[in-house]
Amino acid sequence: MSIVDQNTREKVRELVREVLSSVPDDAAEARHEPEHVIVNSLRERTEREWDRDESAKLLITEDDLRGLDSGSRVRVSADAKFTPLASDIVSDKHLVLIRKESRNIGLKIHSVAIGADHGGFQMKEQLKSFLSELGVKVRDFGTNSADPVDYPDFAHAVAKAVGSGQVDGGILVDGAGIGSAMAANKVPGVRAAACYSAALAKNSREHNGANVLTLGSGQNGIDEVKAIVEAFITTEISEARHKHRVGKIDSIDREYRK
Repeated sequence: MSIVDQNTREKVRELVREVLSSVPDDAAEARHEPEHVIVNSLRERTEREWDRDESAKLLITEDDLRGLDSGSRVRVSADAKFTPLASDIVSDKHLVLIRKESRNIGLKIHSVAIGADHGGFQMKEQLKSFLSELGVKVRDFGTNSADPVDYPDFAHAVAKAVGSGQVDGGILVDGAGIGSAMAANKVPGVRAAACYSAALAKNSREHNGANVLTLGSGQNGIDEVKAIVEAFITTEISEARHKHRVGKIDSIDREYRK
């Protein structure tokens, strides 16, 4: 090897040493130690009780089941219904359905009419599955999308179902809960209360015999609303003094219906 070539190699080595000396220790360690990648997907799948959770829906469609492997486990609500195509997929892929069990919480209201305007649509959809889990039968009077609508139309429909005795109670959701309460209270036999806490919901039932609960989607989060709904449907008026006062409310109602 010529002296020129040897000098060139030495210069290159020196340059490499200078570059390496400027690299932080932790980066150097990362450079020399192999990276270990742990894949947990199989372990997680084994530990999970289901592969897909569709328990928030009352109607399962073929779109909800697309992409599942044969034998996959799907969690659904206790009262979930399936479209014909969804039923075919369940059969063809041998899907295992895991139904969410209803909770026994001492219900005083066993059936509800539920409705909402566009502002309350998303919350209404969440409450439907929640009520179903609690063992409450639900009749949905709309709306069925987030497109703008008029809240009195849905408040009227729910209130009529309650006032005529088709259901035990009603739940309405709009932006504040106030407008729906006003509209619902125009229907004979309805005592609607706008409640922003579980304590108020319990009071509205225990003291005032409320049979329609109105909620504001802009006032409470979904967890708070679930607590409010649960308090409402598990409480009833019992004391004679409260029943006497509610009787006076009903007398006022009858007086203006003559």
